[in-house]
Amino acid sequence: MKEAFVDKFLNVEVRDVPIPTPPPGQVLIKVVVTGTNPKDWKVPEMIAKEPTNSGDDIAGYVESVGDGVKGFAKGDRVAAFHEMTKPHGSFAEYALAWDYCTFHIPDSVSFEEAATIPLAAMTSAIGLFQILNLPPPFRPATEPTPLLIYGGSSAVGAFAIKLAKAANIHPIIAVAGKAKGFVEDLVDKSKGDVVIDYRQGDEAVVAQINEVLKGRPLLHAYDAISESKTLPLVAKVLDKKGLVTTVLPTEPIEGLKVERTMVGWVHGPQIPFAVKTVQGRQPGCAEFAVAYFKLFSWGLAYGWFSPHPHQVVEGGLDGLEKALRDLKDGKASAFKYVLRVGDTKGAGQK
Repeated sequence: MKEAFVDKFLNVEVRDVPIPTPPPGQVLIKVVVTGTNPKDWKVPEMIAKEPTNSGDDIAGYVESVGDGVKGFAKGDRVAAFHEMTKPHGSFAEYALAWDYCTFHIPDSVSFEEAATIPLAAMTSAIGLFQILNLPPPFRPATEPTPLLIYGGSSAVGAFAIKLAKAANIHPIIAVAGKAKGFVEDLVDKSKGDVVIDYRQGDEAVVAQINEVLKGRPLLHAYDAISESKTLPLVAKVLDKKGLVTTVLPTEPIEGLKVERTMVGWVHGPQIPFAVKTVQGRQPGCAEFAVAYFKLFSWGLAYGWFSPHPHQVVEGGLDGLEKALRDLKDGKASAFKYVLRVGDTKGAGQK
């Protein structure tokens, strides 16, 4: 099969390698489409010591299952979250995933759409319902619960808005920029949700947030960008008793309680870059993954949950290098790059 390996300079080599055999508890998936995420260039550049298949978002057909796997059979249409930093990721014709991180996708959802979901949506779920401890969709909020989401047009931010709405969490205060229009289509203005353009400057943004709050404390914030300019703004509006979760390591700010969302938490303590605050939440990680991936599947089937917009990269895995470089350059705004693996030169050959 064809498999793409990325080195620390983001050069990509497509190699011919054997098809893996699924070990106990894992599913072998024939990859139709792979999604991409910012970590797909960060892991090779910053962490990996040798070229790696850093892809984790899988959409395709079940090819075979390992011992003990139940609920999946050859030919099932699925999406899955591959275990980060482990072999046999999604940048290949066949990839492996744990059964508890694999979920069925309805016929109404394309593989391109499904490939946008696993990593980003799970990151959103962990941040909202484990780190911020907000009411889940199956026990929705019964009173106003202000939630600030910085970076509403990012995949993580957009999925956080969708899941928060499913849990009746309002008002949602989403901060966005040039993709503000996209985010406005996600929020529910009838329940007090607003979208604020950060390009107005911090003073104007803070004033608008306080106007929405109307004196209520802001206790929950999700910084889906987590850069040097975002967290200081959150610090200006978050109550002293509040908590903000981030998706990247950040510099501490006095008086601001921060806890990082680590999506690799669902794969357990073996994740090499897991941090102390996440390790304390690891009991029940597989159960959390099962529950929320099943919920994503259910939401897709019944229409209250939707994929993120996407853009198909030409050439399959042969286009991966350009996609990763464009990701690093910040060219993906309000959409995700996806690759049709079958478009790779020589794909399908034994």
